[in-house]
Amino acid sequence: MSGAPESPGSRYVHGTSDAEQRRLDVMNALLNEVALRELRLRPGQRVLDVGCGTGVLTAAFARAVGPEGRVVGVEREERQLAAARARVAEAGLDDRVELRRGEATAPPLEPGEAESFDVAWARFLLEHLPAPEEALRPMLRALRPGGRVVLCDDDHAALRVWPPAPAFEACWSAYAATLGDLGNDPRVGRRLPALLHAVGAIPVRATLVPFAGCFGQPEWPGLVENLREVLAGARAALLESGRVDAAGLDAALDELRAWSARPGAALWYDLCWAEGRRPGFGPGEVARRSGLP
Repeated sequence: MSGAPESPGSRYVHGTSDAEQRRLDVMNALLNEVALRELRLRPGQRVLDVGCGTGVLTAAFARAVGPEGRVVGVEREERQLAAARARVAEAGLDDRVELRRGEATAPPLEPGEAESFDVAWARFLLEHLPAPEEALRPMLRALRPGGRVVLCDDDHAALRVWPPAPAFEACWSAYAATLGDLGNDPRVGRRLPALLHAVGAIPVRATLVPFAGCFGQPEWPGLVENLREVLAGARAALLESGRVDAAGLDAALDELRAWSARPGAALWYDLCWAEGRRPGFGPGEVARRSGLP
């Protein structure tokens, strides 16, 4: 997921501004390589990408599954979808990617597509849904028996920085609380296996995706800029919440910039990853196909 839509009962705070699109591009550059490695896609597979955003990872999926594979991307926001279509066309991947406008809770699948996908994927989607199960159920129905539903999402309480940056850390906590006030779940990552179980999937794997770095790494400026733009992009919601005032938010952003220039500065913000299988094989077969002992 490259940017979640607003959903009934929740409010998406980041929008689709040019600055947000640039942030999403930075985030994709930081995370997509490890996502592809963890997903282990194979040539010829069919992938459902729910909340595909601007299509950066969607196009990478298409390259991974090759000309015999197929990727269907679903996105609600028209601006995001237009960017995804342009990206797929420019990459010459139209023959294996189809992008459709629709809701995560009711993906626009065609007749005969139920039980046809090998992998259903969502990243940074469930935290923005008041009832994540409503998106997971259609993802599970789209899978062939034994197919994988793979989720990657946030637990905002996981962020750690050193040395301390008290103004930024307080603002980050206020941001997470504001998300909760608006019907989102800033800690949904820790619940991913339980959510898979709740909709009838067989949880088979949980791990963490590294999103960490320190001063001196080539990725460091992008890591810091992503955090900065998360808060800056949520400015209106933060000020409206009353948890932070304009001076406090500006001070937090200034502190983060100064903190990031300190040799030895480091942050850890690992993302939660969980996989489940659609029932259809015995437990031993599920384990074997998942690479588990």
